[in-house]
Amino acid sequence: MEWLTNENVIAVGTSVVGVLVPLAMFLYDRRVPRQKRIGYRVQMDSPIGDGASPNPRLGDFDVPNMADASLVLLRIENDGSQSIARDDYTAFEAYGLTAEFTGRTVQAVAVTQPSGIEHLGSHFRRGNGFEHDGNKVYVPRVPLNPGDHFKLLVLLSGGRVNGEVKLIGDIQDGRVHRNRAPKPDEKQRTFSLPAQLVSGALALAVLGLAGIILLRDGNPIECEQGELTVTGSTAFEPVIEKLAKQYEKKCEGADISVETRGSEAGVAELAHLAEQSEESARNVIAFSDGPMGKRWNLKGEKVALSVFTLVVHKDDEPGKDVDLGSGGLSLQEVRDIYAGKYTRWGEVLPKEEAIADLPIVLVSRGDESGTRQIFQERVLGDWEKAQSTSLDCRPPEPVGDAVTRCELASTKDVLDMVEDQPGAIGYSELTSAAERKGVHMVALGGDKPDDRQIEQGGSHYPYKDIEYAYTHGTPRPGSLAASFLAYFDESTSQKVIREKGHLPCLRDPKLCE
Repeated sequence: MEWLTNENVIAVGTSVVGVLVPLAMFLYDRRVPRQKRIGYRVQMDSPIGDGASPNPRLGDFDVPNMADASLVLLRIENDGSQSIARDDYTAFEAYGLTAEFTGRTVQAVAVTQPSGIEHLGSHFRRGNGFEHDGNKVYVPRVPLNPGDHFKLLVLLSGGRVNGEVKLIGDIQDGRVHRNRAPKPDEKQRTFSLPAQLVSGALALAVLGLAGIILLRDGNPIECEQGELTVTGSTAFEPVIEKLAKQYEKKCEGADISVETRGSEAGVAELAHLAEQSEESARNVIAFSDGPMGKRWNLKGEKVALSVFTLVVHKDDEPGKDVDLGSGGLSLQEVRDIYAGKYTRWGEVLPKEEAIADLPIVLVSRGDESGTRQIFQERVLGDWEKAQSTSLDCRPPEPVGDAVTRCELASTKDVLDMVEDQPGAIGYSELTSAAERKGVHMVALGGDKPDDRQIEQGGSHYPYKDIEYAYTHGTPRPGSLAASFLAYFDESTSQKVIREKGHLPCLRDPKLCE
């Protein structure tokens, strides 16, 4: 049995896996529930009216005094495999979703649903939030079984047809997305049976060859050996640590040390090291919340859009819980707080009796923190004007005229202190804050810190910025630094970035412009 070599065993085994994987995916798709999903698509967008539109439809359908009138038929459906209940919609308002028609004004709207599910119509009442205003139609929290749908027939004026139409909102454990159905005159392309067999055989052959190459090379493709130090952002540390461990496990002989000290401290350390030894600097990558490399002539690569949040102390004991509600704080209130204008929460929110006696404690980061610098630039529009008055973040007794403010070294330290100290407010990377049970995340100007809403374009939330990876010049091909940065573009790495609450630049470059 001369054929029973390691290479052949790997090739045959890979071929078997290639057969089993599609079968397993087929069974999974049929038997395992997927995430909840609401899909939408525009089925009609037609000009009507007095002929002002450049391509009017022919016929007796004049709408007087409505220049550029149009009709849009918007289909909204549950295209997942799980039912969607009223409570699955995450909006704070009575309605669940918002249909937005950019550049046009809604004049009237009607609802249709298929026969057999007429009960959907009972939800379209003004008391359930069903109304229109300007270019928006507010859609109630309609429960939908898998496959259920309804349609909105919307009469619009004042804009061109085929303009942007989008459905804004979110559901728990799922998503709202635009989908697409083939047009009536569009033919679906299908493969013949011989083509399918040849494609399948080719795919199996490639998988077998990949297995043989892996065995011969000993290490996975694009792996490099050596030592690499990664420093910089403490907010991005969870991503870096996990990817470093994954890379080391995948690539034998790679040693990646993660030593985060803050964005500016990490970037400055890399720049100073380059002045002393360019060769040593090539083995260091510094991650930064926001751009910091120009003054040191470093090369920056956009990695992700990072979302941050203000956090306040959460407590089960009455009088100690700083719950700011769904509205959160206005930008002006935040600026006044960090300017030292207030010393107690009762001065900021006089109607909130439960927190009236709590002194405000500002738990901040040092000047080297990228999280702080983004907060000052994107939210405050200025420096934190309140002076540092405490080393242990504890307010004096009695509370004086100056607000209590302290500075801590890392995101973890800030979250630990806000959890521990009643009346405390601080800032953090989004996912790290979401994992803490002892803090409330604060909406800013009515916009929640929600990466999914930001990605869908339905939020003007300000506290966010691009995460950069800085190196001393372009990493050399074949170096561990170049290989590790390339590893960030792999699908498994992109998934880790999303799991940790960041939005990968590779998936949607417009987010990181």
